[in-house]
Amino acid sequence: MVPDSVFVTGATGIVGRGVVDALLTKGVKVIAGLRDQGSAHCLPDGVEARTFNFGAGAKELEDVLEGADRLFLMRPPQIADVQSQLFPVIDAGNRRGIRQTVFLSLQGVQYNKATPHHAVEEYMRQIDVPYTFLRPNFFMQNLSTTYAAEIRERGEIYVPAGRSFTAFIDARDIGRVAATTFTESGHTRKAYTLSGEQSLTYRNIARTMTDVLGRHITYARPSETDYLAHLAAQGQPEGYIDVQKMIYRIVRLNISAIPNRAIRQLTGTPATTFADFVRDNRSAWTPQR
Repeated sequence: MVPDSVFVTGATGIVGRGVVDALLTKGVKVIAGLRDQGSAHCLPDGVEARTFNFGAGAKELEDVLEGADRLFLMRPPQIADVQSQLFPVIDAGNRRGIRQTVFLSLQGVQYNKATPHHAVEEYMRQIDVPYTFLRPNFFMQNLSTTYAAEIRERGEIYVPAGRSFTAFIDARDIGRVAATTFTESGHTRKAYTLSGEQSLTYRNIARTMTDVLGRHITYARPSETDYLAHLAAQGQPEGYIDVQKMIYRIVRLNISAIPNRAIRQLTGTPATTFADFVRDNRSAWTPQR
């Protein structure tokens, strides 16, 4: 049994790994919940890996949380039915006496009742879980993962964002915020909207990538129709295409354009700039030889 530990779901993912690293920096013991133990080698030394599956039985969920007193909870993208998949994890945490659950939610979720994240937030309030909600903006890491191949191979950012602005956030900063809320008092039953401190158009992004990478990166600015056809030609499933359509309609409304200093205020250090993010991840866009 590991006393006073944080159980982290999605521990090898973009945000989860940031949470793990930030907690370790603060000297906090971490238990990583992994669907596949084969990915345990990706974790830093000192992290305990346990097999964890959303949708497991009540007893199994309670057992896997043994020894943890805090929980970092995030919804895997493939899970839509949060009532049967996430609610039981929250209930098991309550029975185990979890004293704080930090939930990775969604910016603007309080205004969008159709999202699974809204349902999770409402349930946690309903059963009086000692929650902290993190509501981040679009991740910078989308450019180094989802869109990396087109940037690397064609030197092109191909998304239908128009002339809109976005205050992107580095997922590592979300990890730092999560670690802060776990280790300092006063953060339970609070919700934090997290954005970067710069509001950028995709043309700004392409220009910064050009300057840092030393090769020309362009923003193609396709129409929504062309973009959706592009995804269909790639063989993307209909559900994914529908989500992308919704996301970029929100982007074009500039709903994600407003920067803030929440990261600086919560952690004591500024949000990562986009130029620094590109420097740190330049290998993601280096053409293969």
